[in-house]
Amino acid sequence: MSISANDRERISRAIHVAEAETSGEIVCVFAKRSFDAAPLPFIFAAVVALALPWLLVATTAMPVLRILSFQIIAFVAAAALVWPPRMRRLLVPPALRRAIAGRVAAEQFVSRGVAETKDRSGILIFVSLAERYARIIADEGIAARVPQSEWQGAVDALVAHMRGGRIADGYVTAIADCGRVLANHFPRHEPKANELRDRIYTV
Repeated sequence: MSISANDRERISRAIHVAEAETSGEIVCVFAKRSFDAAPLPFIFAAVVALALPWLLVATTAMPVLRILSFQIIAFVAAAALVWPPRMRRLLVPPALRRAIAGRVAAEQFVSRGVAETKDRSGILIFVSLAERYARIIADEGIAARVPQSEWQGAVDALVAHMRGGRIADGYVTAIADCGRVLANHFPRHEPKANELRDRIYTV
C-alpha cells in the first residue's frame, strides 16, 4: 500500500490549512515498514541447522556425511518454513516491532528538522504500516505545555483509518486534530515564515 500523488496533495493542503491557525509546524512521515524482516529466515535456518548435528551426534550413531546431508535439508526446510512475511512477523514479538518503529519515529523527528524550528514548536505525525504503529512526537516547546494525552485522538484516528486501508484519510483527520490542539495552545498572531515544508515524507 502506498500514498498516491493525489493523497500527497490532500495531505499537503491539510497541513497548510492547519498551520494557518497556529505558530506551530507539522511534519508527516509514512513508513511501509520500520523493521526489515528479510534476513530472519536465514538466521532462523542457520540456528536450526547448527543445532541439528549436535542433537544427532548425541542421540544416534549416524555417519558424518549423513548428518551433514540432514543439516543442509534442515537449513532449506527451516528457511522455507518462515519465508512467508506472516511467518517472519511471528518471529519478532509485537512489543519489539513497536519499539523499533518508535526508534524510527524518533530518528525521523531529528532528520526532518522538526527539532530545529525557531520556537521548538514542531510536531511529527508518524505512521509505520507493517507494524500498525502511529505516533505523534512534539518538540520540547509544545511538550512543556501540551500533555501527551491531547494527541491521543489523532493517534486513534490514524490507527482506525490505517486498519481500514485509508491512510491518507487518517493523516488528514489527524492533521486537523493536531492543528486544533496547536491553535489552542500556540495561536498564530502574526505572519510567520513556513520553516518546514508542507508535505509528507516516505521512508
